[in-house]
Amino acid sequence: MQEVFDEIRSALHTVWNRRWLALAVAWVVCILGWLAIAFIPNSYESRARIYVELEDVLSEQLDISGDGKQAITKVRQTLVSAVNLERVVRNTKLGDEVATDQEMQKAITDLTENIVVRSEQDNLFEITATIGKSSLSDAENAALSKDVVQNLIDIFRESNIAGNRGEVADTIAFLDQQLDDRKRELEEAEQRRLVFEAQHPDLIGGTGSVAARLQGMRTEMRGIDADVAAAQSALAAINGQLASTPRSIMTADSGGARAALMQAQSQLAAMRARGLTDSHPDIQSQTRQIAALREQAANEPAGAGGAPNPAYTSLQSIRAERQANVQALQARKAALQSDISGLIAAQADEPTVAAEANRISRDYEVLKEKYDELLKDREEMRLRGQVETERSAFQFEVIDPPTAPRTPSAPNRPILLLGVLVLGMGAGAGAAFVMGQLKSSFTTADKLERSLDLPVIGTISRSMTDASRKHKALRFKQFLAGAGGLAGVCFLLLVVEIIQVGSVA
Repeated sequence: MQEVFDEIRSALHTVWNRRWLALAVAWVVCILGWLAIAFIPNSYESRARIYVELEDVLSEQLDISGDGKQAITKVRQTLVSAVNLERVVRNTKLGDEVATDQEMQKAITDLTENIVVRSEQDNLFEITATIGKSSLSDAENAALSKDVVQNLIDIFRESNIAGNRGEVADTIAFLDQQLDDRKRELEEAEQRRLVFEAQHPDLIGGTGSVAARLQGMRTEMRGIDADVAAAQSALAAINGQLASTPRSIMTADSGGARAALMQAQSQLAAMRARGLTDSHPDIQSQTRQIAALREQAANEPAGAGGAPNPAYTSLQSIRAERQANVQALQARKAALQSDISGLIAAQADEPTVAAEANRISRDYEVLKEKYDELLKDREEMRLRGQVETERSAFQFEVIDPPTAPRTPSAPNRPILLLGVLVLGMGAGAGAAFVMGQLKSSFTTADKLERSLDLPVIGTISRSMTDASRKHKALRFKQFLAGAGGLAGVCFLLLVVEIIQVGSVA
């Protein structure tokens, strides 16, 4: 550790012995550095924040809103496009010195490097323009940076609002032309289809349609078979009910032996209710009358003398209805079977015609589908155009207007001035140290002993007269004045820089 301290002391002694060289080098380096800093033009930065709303509630309600992410990407790309930057150059002082295409391209390239567009959120953008031209004053550079940002905002607003409406109008015109072409082709396809269907009505729609119709008919046939079976089962059930239901019913007023029997039985019950016993003459007489009436009723034909049974009549009506239903289903089944047989026969007997039917049907469906899509797109685009005209979906708002810079953003002259001062002092000390290393002298006895590897007996101190001491003190004061002058010049430059920066505001 002691050797390190000795080396440091030796280096400081070497530099101090050649302090005038170090001071001179420091002055030269600082003057050159400060002159270089003086020629660096001040750059002024203007900022603005804009909010871009690409969709609104009406567009979303009408389902004509576009892709928001794609639109945001378009904003980032078009905001600093070459076309917009060229217009900015021509509208500001940047275009005063532009005379050729090469100069314009260079101006656009420089402006592209000096403009930064940063997205703070999805639709909130910050525009920053930094201008520092040596041919302009600080006040002009500050005003120019603000003008660049303002022109960029104005051009972007104008180009997007007018551009969106122009794009919609061009798109509608293109869709109208395409619709006219598709309409003509569709009419020709419809005419061919009508002629073919008139010649071959069984193959309307092509074999694909015929197959679908056959499948539908077979499905319907299975349903009719199930309906016929159900209807026949219902008819059989009603026939069974009808067979077990009598045509007429017997009442007391119906007449005949059965009616007289019922009346006699009723009278017998009334006598017994009055308390008459079986030995009573009236009871015995009534009993003999009932027995005689029973023999007569047994010999009387069934249904004779009875009233019509309403249940039987109702069942007959239901049976007639179900018989009609069964007959209708069987007729529908026969007709459907005939249609199926006819389609199968037409498809099998004329395969070439079936292929032609397929082609005509396919062409017609493709053209119709394409026409419907174009018609839908045209109507949506027309609605979008009306929305753009009446109420633009492109909402553009300047949140923070372009700022008028009061202080330069670059370079940071105070730091650079101080840095040059430190660099000059370091360069002077380094030059003095290098010169000391080139001289074959030793600053300490220990260094001499280590270098020669010989013991040093002693050292002789320097003896100075009064005149030498006065001269040394004078030279020291002169050195301090030179070093202080260097620091004073740096301080003066700092003061001048602060005054100049304040004068721009």
